Amino acid sequence: MRSSSSSLAEIQQRIDEVKQFLSVTLSIANAHTVEFYTHDVWRRFTAVPPDEVLSAVSSGGDRQGAPRHKGKGQAGTLFGFCRHTNRLTDTHELLQMARAHSLPGLGVCLSRDELLQAFRDNVSESGTPPAGTGAELEPDEFMNSKKAHEVQSMSEVVACLAQCCHVKQVIDVGSGKGYLSSFLSLQYGLKVYGIDSSSINTHGAHERNRKLKKFSRAYQKHSKAVKAQEEVTYSPLEDVENRKTGTNEGVDVLYGDEAGIVSREATKVLICSTDVNPAMEQQSEPTPETEDLFLSALAADEIQTTPLRIPPSQLSAEEKERRKRENMERKALTRSQSASAVFSPLTSYVTAETELRELINELEDAVMVGLHTCGDLAPSSLRMFVAKPELAAVCSVGCCYHLLSEEFDPAEQECSHSVCGFPLSQHLREQSWFCGRNARMSACLALERVTLGQGIQMESLFYRAVLHVILRDHFSSYKSEKRVGNVYSKAKSFVDYVRRALRRLELDESKLSDSDIQDYHDTYRPRMAEMHAFNMLKVALAPCIEGLILLDRLCYLKEQEEVRFSALVQLFDPLLSPRCYAVIGLKTN
Repeated sequence: MRSSSSSLAEIQQRIDEVKQFLSVTLSIANAHTVEFYTHDVWRRFTAVPPDEVLSAVSSGGDRQGAPRHKGKGQAGTLFGFCRHTNRLTDTHELLQMARAHSLPGLGVCLSRDELLQAFRDNVSESGTPPAGTGAELEPDEFMNSKKAHEVQSMSEVVACLAQCCHVKQVIDVGSGKGYLSSFLSLQYGLKVYGIDSSSINTHGAHERNRKLKKFSRAYQKHSKAVKAQEEVTYSPLEDVENRKTGTNEGVDVLYGDEAGIVSREATKVLICSTDVNPAMEQQSEPTPETEDLFLSALAADEIQTTPLRIPPSQLSAEEKERRKRENMERKALTRSQSASAVFSPLTSYVTAETELRELINELEDAVMVGLHTCGDLAPSSLRMFVAKPELAAVCSVGCCYHLLSEEFDPAEQECSHSVCGFPLSQHLREQSWFCGRNARMSACLALERVTLGQGIQMESLFYRAVLHVILRDHFSSYKSEKRVGNVYSKAKSFVDYVRRALRRLELDESKLSDSDIQDYHDTYRPRMAEMHAFNMLKVALAPCIEGLILLDRLCYLKEQEEVRFSALVQLFDPLLSPRCYAVIGLKTN
């Protein structure tokens, strides 16, 4: 398989470009919203009115009729910031430069279609057919739309990785509820070991997988039934006559002896089709208790009438022998698929030093995957991929950047005695670069969703910032590191919010009357636009911070001699799944 279009030197250059941009702008991302009013954040970092920022954000950062900036900006500014005061003076320039320093702007990512085409070319050259069990499952039958989109998009890539590497095992780190693991096992016939640190998750994944296997068997029966339908003629009128006389031929057994038994109630669901007269539909309408799971989801035009069963006594000897042979072959295939397609949930806390052979007795060469692995687990899985010879490929989609540990952040002392999650690459480690926790929190913001008016609850942030002013003015002994928790969702008003918060913090709420509390709200309410505008600046910077974290991981893989292919790939629609980028690597054969 060809190497990615970006070399190590090119990735290092892109990292340096993003790092230069963030060295000027990162102070905005690291400003804490809780301290917005107590530290007068707006005036410290900006020299423009909030309405100008909100207007620029709504227009996408483009000026009408103005030339696009190339990084130098106006005289005396750098990325929109004044060189002398370090305050924002040109919002349009900042937003344009933020776009240019995000992953799409840098042009370093492959699309999912480009990656799959490269896989297909590789498989075509090797002559190996794509994997699959032959039963097409629809993941939205048993998971929500977001998870279904993620699982379906990622599983095809993982299956192609397995084909390229000629392996049949997959190790899913941070497997959670096991949706991806189960789908890879059932859809693609892979042996999947799902490892999660939570025993509750692994127990639930095991039970969920058991149910999905039943779902898969039912789905395969339905697929076979549809094929059989095309070969058998059926008369609805004859079936109506059978109903009148109490004859159940053609109802008790759905598609003949060899196709397996389906309940009478499930058969009734299939009989209800647009080809059957209304009187028949009324007689055969199913109840909620008897509807089969997958049949109830089928569209009306996909539901077909049942073929008439031919009694065994009317079959010729040759036909009986043919059916017997096909039945034995089908059972052998089912046993083979059951043996090869296995999902085994395991409970273990995984680090880069974890010995996989101690967890998995039958470990073979495998693909390591992780779908939205939190914090340090994503970089740990990349370190493990590099260190373990049995891992032939990796596909890692990380999340929860605020949980990453940073080696060179002076605020994180505990990382000095352990392996940290950022930076991974030698290139950034040599520069002792760090982002800071608040900046990593900002990296979790979803630009595409916020642009459509989703994602940020401004009022809750405003309440928390004004509460901090009250704590500063009336509770000087209060330590700001204490957490208020989810008080806003239960509060009926700002006064109720403050009183609930004071009780949560075990502070004397009798110091303040309701009118005193309300006065704080009324004083700062006119400045709420400042907070809104500032948070939109954070959202604009979020893709740049995330991009640096992911480029660091890609650079780490490109620094390894044994990794023959590595790339950043956009797997998901960012509106459905904001953490949409996968780090993919394959080792030398």
